[in-house]
Amino acid sequence: MFGNDRDSLRRYYCTVWEKAREDQVLEPLEQLIAGVINEHPEYQPVLTDAETALNREYMPEGGQTNPFLHMGMHIAIQEQLGGNRPVGILDVYQQLCQRMGDAHTAEHAMMECLGETLWEAQRNGQEPDERVYLERLRRLG
Repeated sequence: MFGNDRDSLRRYYCTVWEKAREDQVLEPLEQLIAGVINEHPEYQPVLTDAETALNREYMPEGGQTNPFLHMGMHIAIQEQLGGNRPVGILDVYQQLCQRMGDAHTAEHAMMECLGETLWEAQRNGQEPDERVYLERLRRLG
């Protein structure tokens, strides 16, 4: 979406949230982001103060969750579902939704698999392996 420019990405989330709260017309990507933000009321206060959002560091060592990373993972999964890529992910998702009771919970489970797949790819200096990712997702069901 914005490459490696963390501040632009964070600012965009804040802008989308402001537009959504003011009932402004949202572009399709903004609608997706606003929907994810709506599912995470715990992150909404961060998005109302752009300066704090831009300057805050989230350290996993301290048990902190980075809200931008978390919401970005939801967005990535929703985009994967929209294109059914990797092929078969939509079927796995629908099964997980049935088993887990709702889409949000299913996405959280899927995020673990996505995170592991991305971490492995980065560690190995390779593209993420869609086949391995899909197999991890299937094991959830």
